[in-house]
Amino acid sequence: MGEGERYEEFAPPQALRPFVRLLWTYAAPAPTGGVQRIAPDGCPELVIDLAAPYEEEGEDGVFRPQPSVIFAGQLTRPMAIRPVGAVEIVAAKFEPDGARAFLGRPLIEATDLRLDLTARLRGFTAPSGDPAGQAAALADCLEALRRAADWRIDPAVRAEVAAVEREEQGPSLSSADRRALQRRFRDRVGVAPRTLRSVFRFRRIFDHALGQDADAASWLEAGLAAGYFDQPQMARDFRRFLGCTATEWAREQMELARQLASQSYKPQG
Repeated sequence: MGEGERYEEFAPPQALRPFVRLLWTYAAPAPTGGVQRIAPDGCPELVIDLAAPYEEEGEDGVFRPQPSVIFAGQLTRPMAIRPVGAVEIVAAKFEPDGARAFLGRPLIEATDLRLDLTARLRGFTAPSGDPAGQAAALADCLEALRRAADWRIDPAVRAEVAAVEREEQGPSLSSADRRALQRRFRDRVGVAPRTLRSVFRFRRIFDHALGQDADAASWLEAGLAAGYFDQPQMARDFRRFLGCTATEWAREQMELARQLASQSYKPQG
């Protein structure tokens, strides 16, 4: 991280754990590093900007400000954002199938979208500079919404998500039951089981490779360990989910690190 950056994770309260995987906060005093690639991770998120919202690149290549409160649905392609001022964020990362009741609509309607929830959470406040306090405030907000709407999990969909994440096969079903489950899965998760499986596989190598060298042999070794059959299959998913090859991404990270280091040690005055 750059100078002055702060990132922290918090476990959600017990009552929220069937729905929320973790709460997190992030802060940075000034824009650093330019455009950032955000890759899919299989989990929708509620993101609240307490300072200056990021700008996001549209399909036309133009960057536009995000709303201060967004619901980010499942990603099946990379997202490009850039900071424009001081950053302070508190967010909730939902379980892959945990946001259906919170959103109040099928998750498939939010896939690859950032929905503006500013009006819905208009009264939300969180203490500036206090990560634990911010996470607690968001947890209290979500817990109030959970009680009011009686959030529930679909056990069959949850079991399918768990099997997908563990790279296991789900229970044997008839064709009709399998199709019905897949419809419920898309409704509650936002993507098909096969797509979620690809995202999880990609994230295993992506997360493993963070901080690793861009050597082709090391990428292939990590990819095979993550469940890829060969390098071309891994390369296809990198193009699909990150918009570049593994080596290109690693070089970008090295360049970003150099930029941050030069900014951190730049003489002032």
